[in-house]
Amino acid sequence: MIKHWKHVAVAFTFAFAWAGLAALAAGAAPPSGSATSTAKTSVKLMSDSDFAKAAAEGGVAEIKFGELAEDKASNKSVKDLGQRMVDDHTRADDNLKNAASQENIYLPAQMNPKDQAAYARLSQLSGTAFDRAYARDMVRDHEADIAEFRREANGGKDTLIKGFAAKTLPTLEDHLKLARQTLQSVSPKARSQTSKKQS
Repeated sequence: MIKHWKHVAVAFTFAFAWAGLAALAAGAAPPSGSATSTAKTSVKLMSDSDFAKAAAEGGVAEIKFGELAEDKASNKSVKDLGQRMVDDHTRADDNLKNAASQENIYLPAQMNPKDQAAYARLSQLSGTAFDRAYARDMVRDHEADIAEFRREANGGKDTLIKGFAAKTLPTLEDHLKLARQTLQSVSPKARSQTSKKQS
């Protein structure tokens, strides 16, 4: 989509994602293991164009992270989650580009530096370590993304950007539900229970 979305005033980090698309970061570092920051500051500083730019960065991140999951994940549910992120965020990004072009809003086409660092970290992992880290990041990112998209959908001033947020919000909510289920399926406890059943 926003990870689970980035400039607001000084810095707005989204890992939308839409991944992010994530949250406002006023100089705060992202939490350990998260693809994007979930730090919160006053959303009153965010304009519609700030939101659109952060959503675009988050969308790129979600697609890149999803492609990485399709390639590196060892668990099918994690691969499926990555594919879902790529498909849905590609469509959402197209919708955002259409709305932004009508409002003459320039959208970045690359991940922000924090997402680039998170991508580099994830790319070094493999097997179950990757599966857990990716699923965990998607949960965190989408929790933050949903909050930001809901604020824009409810309080945005630009009709087209506000409409984009409202239209995309249910997809992000679906992503969060799926990411939570995926994280549960690759958690050590779940794997232990599966092993016991097979023995």
